[in-house]
Amino acid sequence: MTRFLRRIWSRYPKLGKGRKKKQKWRKPKGRDNKMREKRRGYPVVVSVGYRKKSNERKKIKIISNLNDLNNLQKNEIVVVGKIGKKKKIEVLKKALEMKISIQNVNVEKFLKKLEKKESSIKNKSEELKKK
Repeated sequence: MTRFLRRIWSRYPKLGKGRKKKQKWRKPKGRDNKMREKRRGYPVVVSVGYRKKSNERKKIKIISNLNDLNNLQKNEIVVVGKIGKKKKIEVLKKALEMKISIQNVNVEKFLKKLEKKESSIKNKSEELKKK
């Protein structure tokens, strides 16, 4: 797989030197730009021939309820969409049961944090009842 990087990303920290998230592709547009001219010895430029075959490409599936989670196919990446906290908890618990990894949420960490919050709320409510 070829990585497509912006022309002089390695010079400046704001373009991604030492920061992977900032390393984004921008099309070279300068008049004398050697990358734009696709000269030999310069980094590759995004073009049609670099796309993967359709059977190799992964499809992104946005989950918004439990039915979407049940209707998954094998070559799909799972992403939790914009849903409320109550439904999100249900979906994540079901995904943990089905052993499905979700791309944009760390399921164990999320549920652990939630349990910790609930237990602290219960402790506070019990203390108030005693008083």
